[in-house]
Amino acid sequence: MYTFAANFSITIAMTTLYLVRHGETIDNALQLMQGQIQGELNDTGIAQATRVSEELADRHFDAIVASDLKRAIDTAKIIARPHGLSVVTTPLLRERDWGDFTGRYIPELKGQPWPDNVEPIDKLLDRAGRFLDFIRNEYEGKCVLAVGHGIVNKAIQAVHRGCQMTEVERMVNAEVRVLTL
Repeated sequence: MYTFAANFSITIAMTTLYLVRHGETIDNALQLMQGQIQGELNDTGIAQATRVSEELADRHFDAIVASDLKRAIDTAKIIARPHGLSVVTTPLLRERDWGDFTGRYIPELKGQPWPDNVEPIDKLLDRAGRFLDFIRNEYEGKCVLAVGHGIVNKAIQAVHRGCQMTEVERMVNAEVRVLTL
């Protein structure tokens, strides 16, 4: 019989992720499906990003990451100003590719059959998981702010929680949610 006694502690560095949806765009206001088109913040979107910037001005961030689409980059740059940080971009944070639905008026899409070229949900969830792995690997133990889009942010939260996307509440423009990885 062996007796073992040990006194030790393990410190695990947690990574904090501030997940933000970009500010309102011209196409959001017109209810157009943007998908992976660049998009342009409207005045409301600029004001929303400025509000988030002011609310988080005293918070320390080690990095600011954004989708490589213009609407997310512009939002991230506004939020980054008081922190003096540059914005790192990644296609992992791009919005879902809506295929032939892209550019269409959203209310008219209800009940329509989905085009074959819409990004499959399993691919979107895989990309969301790879984004979380990227943040964990590149920014272990750090505090990161990431600006993405409505559906990809929902996928990221679903993967993080281990739940279905339908269980994640929709994010409004410039909403911030905090995840501990």
